[in-house]
Amino acid sequence: MSLLTVSNVSKHYAGHTALDDVSLEVNEGRIYGLLGPNGAGKTTLIRIINHITAPDSGHVIFDGHPLTQNDVVNIGYLPEERGLYKKMKVGDQALFFARLKGLSKADATVRLKEWFERLEISDWWNKKVEELSKGMAQKVQFIVTVLHRPKLLIFDEPFSGFDPINANILKREILRLRDEGATVIFSTHNMSSVETLCDDITLINNSKNILTGNVDEIRNRLGQNRYKITFEGDTNNLLTALGDNLLEHTVDIVSDRENAITLKVAPEFSRRDLLRTATEAVDITSFGSALPSMDEIFISTVQQFNQNKI
Repeated sequence: MSLLTVSNVSKHYAGHTALDDVSLEVNEGRIYGLLGPNGAGKTTLIRIINHITAPDSGHVIFDGHPLTQNDVVNIGYLPEERGLYKKMKVGDQALFFARLKGLSKADATVRLKEWFERLEISDWWNKKVEELSKGMAQKVQFIVTVLHRPKLLIFDEPFSGFDPINANILKREILRLRDEGATVIFSTHNMSSVETLCDDITLINNSKNILTGNVDEIRNRLGQNRYKITFEGDTNNLLTALGDNLLEHTVDIVSDRENAITLKVAPEFSRRDLLRTATEAVDITSFGSALPSMDEIFISTVQQFNQNKI
């Protein structure tokens, strides 16, 4: 069931179109990746969903009704640019923000203590914010964002400034929130995070939605006729044997520690055709399908869209 539906939304500023007829649908209990290059229109769309600004045309449906200012209490938003009051103690500030979200002091204290322990920052409760590292401060802001258990959570570059260990802690908690029923919109440039976290994605480029769908379905669809071969022998012999008629294009060649090639064959040829031809040129040590990474999909989709505009 859809929690959020964005229908044909456009937003224009003086001499600039931020969003051009963008539509998407975020289903309940899913993590939805909102992707795109810098300046593509993602932040404008997030501001519209948060009722910070309004679209020039189109509409937004939230939880079955047109989005209103009253819905903001059911949205938790962690912006990319964020800040805390440096002179306040961490616990006092977290309580202050929790009370603004409508929680009682007693309820907020119980929830905060639980979250501080979960994110391994309990020892910082009575420290001043100015004593926190960037990563520690972001943990506090993450907690404040999710504490009142909103129906929709929006995280804009949530892993910025985190080391790999703490990034994994945060990923674990985002997945747990989803499994407990939260719906998440997740904006990032880190495509490996998209592969591990997101159920569905929309890719916005130059104000337009250029790719939407389930992550696994997109990777499988764009990965048709893509294979990875590792082998013993000469790479040039392999490429010559495959020839232009069989080989649609070479995706990647690795030959420093092992001979490996990822390639896409023309649609009229089967994996059996590829394997038979390759075996005649080199000794195959492994062979299998090679799904494109989200990083490859992001780059190739944006490049193709930009080329088609020229």
